[in-house]
Amino acid sequence: MEANFENAVQERAVLVGLNADCFKKDQTATDETIEELEALLETAGGFCTGKVLQNRHTPDSHSFIGEGKALEVKMLVEATGSTMVIFDNELSPGNIRALEEIIGVTVLDRSALILDIFAQRAKTKEGRLQVELAQYKYLLPRLSGMGASLSRQGGGIGTRGPGETKLESDRRHIRERINRLENELEQVRKVRSVQRQSRMKNSVPVVAIVGYTNAGKSTLLNQLTGAGIPANNRLFDTLDTTSRQLTVSDNLDVILSDTVGFIAKLPHHLVNAFHATLEELEYADLLLHVIDASDPNREEHIEVVNRLIAKLAKPDTPVLQCYNKADLVYPEDIPHGENVVAISAKRGMNMDGLLKAIENALGHARHHVIVCLPYSMGGMVETLHNNAQVKNVEYTGEGIEVETILDDILYGRLREYVVKEC
Repeated sequence: MEANFENAVQERAVLVGLNADCFKKDQTATDETIEELEALLETAGGFCTGKVLQNRHTPDSHSFIGEGKALEVKMLVEATGSTMVIFDNELSPGNIRALEEIIGVTVLDRSALILDIFAQRAKTKEGRLQVELAQYKYLLPRLSGMGASLSRQGGGIGTRGPGETKLESDRRHIRERINRLENELEQVRKVRSVQRQSRMKNSVPVVAIVGYTNAGKSTLLNQLTGAGIPANNRLFDTLDTTSRQLTVSDNLDVILSDTVGFIAKLPHHLVNAFHATLEELEYADLLLHVIDASDPNREEHIEVVNRLIAKLAKPDTPVLQCYNKADLVYPEDIPHGENVVAISAKRGMNMDGLLKAIENALGHARHHVIVCLPYSMGGMVETLHNNAQVKNVEYTGEGIEVETILDDILYGRLREYVVKEC
């Protein structure tokens, strides 16, 4: 079910986070992560009426933040006319049930809010399949604690998605649906695999754009390729992968692929569900890490993306750090280095420098040539089709003329047969 917030009553939510000494960095809440939660809430169409950050040594086993603090949140909810409470941490089913009994309104956690945004944003069949799979995997272990939440019907935050009715009594149905969704997504992967093999056969390098959500990835793809993707200033605006061919130079064409934005504390079931999209990273020849140069939490967000790159990409894949929105900061605020480039995708600033950096990062030089091969070397034509970019083949009286773009290794092998440098 897709939300229509233009016609819906705007949800009013109190945001709560627990900063516990026993939590790992990616589990705890801070002022910065609650600010990000507010941005997520606004993206979902809601409005923040208040924020509460609780510090404890350990979470309360029953009410997570402790009954006294939960009663304070209840008073804030009543004073502000709020309709729900959203936690920056992940809650157990028992926590959700206890908190809803104390506070008297719907309680969601960060994962549920992100899933709600994904449910709004996914447009393609593949994207919808991935979101539905993630929602079911999120709901299944929480059925016993979510009776009140699941009974809510309508267009509010947290109600979009699969099977609001009878989830409590129908685990088998959910598991069967999960299996079907996984099978359908496996078919998506097979189609992608065929497309990928075709690209590899034509020796077209793949450049995958990655980055923290709202860093400007879609704006950059539009600037470079005219892809026409909606690029708005909101989190998770792009869920469905878009790939476009980009001419980097006379000697180099690449496939440029956009990917879903990363975010701190991204639920693992979302990463797993979006594997069909994120596996582009595994096969990419170059990762273009788009960084919001003006982001006050830039270093933390770079770290989040780097961790996911390490998990999803193949080892030793080169990474080009692309500092976007460079026009909003001082030049000295941006690092310098071989694999670093500063741009403004919105203004089109330094696109030539970015293209040159992409060409350099992809490694050795490429040579656009015409070779004339003797017919005794006919097998080399197949080698070129498999390992180079072949633009044209002609069979002449002198031999087989092949217009091709070669890397250094093949160029060295065929140098004596080059009849023209293009």
